[in-house]
Amino acid sequence: AVGTPSRQAILSLYHNMLRSSQSFSSYNFREYFVQRTKDTFRTMQNESDPDRLRSMYSEAVKESAALKRSSIVNQLYGGWKLAVEVQQE
Repeated sequence: AVGTPSRQAILSLYHNMLRSSQSFSSYNFREYFVQRTKDTFRTMQNESDPDRLRSMYSEAVKESAALKRSSIVNQLYGGWKLAVEVQQE
């Protein structure tokens, strides 16, 4: 069996997923994935069972790859900015 992921590995994955989440050009996707990433890692942080933690980590690794691909596609075909994004002059 693979060992339990280190705190450093989990933090690194968290930062990568946050970076991918924040790179969405669409406001709603960006907000959703930032919040979802925070929730996922908050749950992982509170998990004491090493088997569950391993499972959650490997799921997050897969999700991270999909998130990165999706954010790139969204940057390419993102569309218009929403009113909430328009900066006040």
